[in-house]
Amino acid sequence: MSPVIVHTVIDSPYGPLTLVATDGVLSGLYMTGQRHRPAEETFGARDERPFGAVIDQLNTYFQGELTEFDLPLDLHGTPFQRSVWAQLRRIPYGETRTYGELAEALGKPNASRAVGLANGKNPVGVIVPCHRVIGAGGDLTGYGGGLDRKRRLLDFERGAALFS
Repeated sequence: MSPVIVHTVIDSPYGPLTLVATDGVLSGLYMTGQRHRPAEETFGARDERPFGAVIDQLNTYFQGELTEFDLPLDLHGTPFQRSVWAQLRRIPYGETRTYGELAEALGKPNASRAVGLANGKNPVGVIVPCHRVIGAGGDLTGYGGGLDRKRRLLDFERGAALFS
């Protein structure tokens, strides 16, 4: 039996977000113009029913009141990609890590470039916080949603963390 894939689009302070669910579980969160964004026809029919908890948590996050998402995810990728995405979820709100630090945490200290590639293929931006990864010198590098969005997300989290 084929999986049931549906989507909806919500507004956010960072532009419209397309949410995708596979069999009722969040499997994608894509920004407009995002690199590695799948083709629209792969998002299935429009149906917002499976996204109630996702939308609630995103709204609370964007209000600066949620620092850690608690949602089931259906992430499709290689075992290495999934291990990188799991590490991303361990980066605390308002903090950053370098690609090298993530590679170290995975026990693959020479894999920072591969970590960067896996980071770029993250199918659930914001919730799996790939925006919290920076270059070795502290510079903002590669973000599928664009460097301006990355800077704004990091500034938002740092500012919200100062007042919590």
